[in-house]
Amino acid sequence: MGESWSFLDTVESNFRPLVVIELAKGTKEETIEWFTKRIVDKKANGGAQLLIKPLVMENGVENIYLVGASHLRLLLGAETVGLVKECSDNSMRTFTYSSRKSFKDFADDNHNFLTMAECQYIIKHELENLRAKNEKMIPGYPQAKLYPGKSIVRRLLTSGILVQIFPLHDREALKKLRHSWYGRVKVGYQPLDDIRCYFGETIALYFGFLEYFTFALIPMAVIGIPYYVFAWEDYDKYVMFATFNLLWSTVILEVWKRICAILTYRWGTLLMKRQFEEPRPGFHGVLGINPVTGREEPVYSSLKRQLRIYLVSLPFVCLCLYFSLYVMMIYFDLEQWALDYHEENESNFSSLMLYVPSIIYAVVIEIMNRIYRYAAEFLTSWENHRLESSYQNHLILKVLVFNFLNCFASLFYIAFVLFDMKLLRQSLATLLITSQILNQFAESLLPYWLQKRYNRRMKKRMCSQKTDRDLSIAEQVNMEKEMGTYLGTFDDYLELFLQFGYVSLFSCVYPLAAVFAVLNNITEIYSDALKMCRVYKRPFAEPTANIGVWQLAFETMSVISVVTNCILIGMSPQVDALFPDSKMDLVLTVALVEHLLLAIKFIMAFVIPDKPRDIQMKLAKLEFESLEALKQQVRAFQVQLHFLLIHH
Repeated sequence: MGESWSFLDTVESNFRPLVVIELAKGTKEETIEWFTKRIVDKKANGGAQLLIKPLVMENGVENIYLVGASHLRLLLGAETVGLVKECSDNSMRTFTYSSRKSFKDFADDNHNFLTMAECQYIIKHELENLRAKNEKMIPGYPQAKLYPGKSIVRRLLTSGILVQIFPLHDREALKKLRHSWYGRVKVGYQPLDDIRCYFGETIALYFGFLEYFTFALIPMAVIGIPYYVFAWEDYDKYVMFATFNLLWSTVILEVWKRICAILTYRWGTLLMKRQFEEPRPGFHGVLGINPVTGREEPVYSSLKRQLRIYLVSLPFVCLCLYFSLYVMMIYFDLEQWALDYHEENESNFSSLMLYVPSIIYAVVIEIMNRIYRYAAEFLTSWENHRLESSYQNHLILKVLVFNFLNCFASLFYIAFVLFDMKLLRQSLATLLITSQILNQFAESLLPYWLQKRYNRRMKKRMCSQKTDRDLSIAEQVNMEKEMGTYLGTFDDYLELFLQFGYVSLFSCVYPLAAVFAVLNNITEIYSDALKMCRVYKRPFAEPTANIGVWQLAFETMSVISVVTNCILIGMSPQVDALFPDSKMDLVLTVALVEHLLLAIKFIMAFVIPDKPRDIQMKLAKLEFESLEALKQQVRAFQVQLHFLLIHH
């Protein structure tokens, strides 16, 4: 591959813009000249060897640049990032330029061999790996310090010189995707392969999980309806329903692992080798030597980080949890006031007032969750984690702990302190439905309405321009650069996680929760699709092999649901009547059943393989072939060495 870079030309007549770079207005000329030179410079000189063209706007300002790459450059980049593609024999292998002819649908003149999302991912990778050589600062900005090995793009972003980098939409491909995805209401599967080709594996996997989770909820919803209608107070039947729920939650999570493996093998990400993680953009410290790589990079004391976590972050999280509990007690005071008001008046209005405290509390919960999210992001960034994976794990832990307590503490209090099953059903229903309505409005409807208003204004302004030149690309960039930035699937998975908690934790009290979850998820699929295609900028594709730490979060929730449902059933009058003489026997029996169900869950999780048999065989075959190829290389080296020794 090293030889390939030398003959790669940076000039291509058919320039295809893939990525947009927006610099701050008034950026100095020497800075622009230096940055663009580094982008187009050859790899041997420390450049990215990409193509770049300025986009002149109607006001004559040149602060926006379009970035592309030649077909050959993208193929070499695909090898660098380790993309996995399908071969002519239908096997999946890591792409290499030297063996390009063995891959399915490859041809020197086929520029669609790599998807547009893959091309944009390659360009993003190359731009992020533009590193300073001997520069001490960004030309024109002495305060923006550089050191050898520092990412240039990250320094430009943190210095405010670079406003944003985003991939362009392909309007024709997007139009087709919209039509097949949400353009018409239909009962069927989502076009996950098309979503993956356009948005990448991470987003496609989220929509795959959302679709799978919705279908998995249907049995719970179907069984829950007759329980709700005919057997509301019959706890004997709820024992069967709760047992089914607990086994169901285990099976669906294990089956998802298998479906996830099938999808990611087909997309090639199951085989992608994880590269050594670079320091995250916000990581800072004294310049030193990494003992593993030998490269110069910032070094920060792990002791300082631990002190920040345990002396600042942990007390802050505990304070927030206390505040959440304090707000919860205010909610119960409001509930008592509404109940007293109803007993005094007993009118239709007073009956409606019984639901007002729960609705207000649900709104307050959503507001607190969003405010805490910003605080958690600030604290986790301040902790100065070196790796992005470490940063994400600490952030998710903080957010999950607070959201779990904030959303479910009142339900636990009602169930296990007040022992009020009627209030528990009412609160659970109100919290579930209100949170779903608020999320749909805040995440999709409001951003879509605001974006649509901006698009109308932009189109009017573009149409009023009296000029002969084609404004289509300028219009597209102008519209897309003002769109909101999609911040990832974190909030989407969090919403599903909380929904899973509402459905599974207290299933024997409110079996209708699954019905509302199914209805919400059906609209969620369409609203999220609309959000991705019409509201936000196109996000960069990110390869992934699974849903990450969220799988563990869902499995933990299913374990907690075993405990809560067993205790609720043990508290029922029917079960309590079976142990009139000794409450200790009741407690021991409930504990025994709970341990038995947990044992069944873990046995099922162990028995059900994470990958289907055929996928396991294909992976084993690839590993065997890799070892054989390595052996052949070693033998060839030994023969050459032996030959040299004889002639010497």
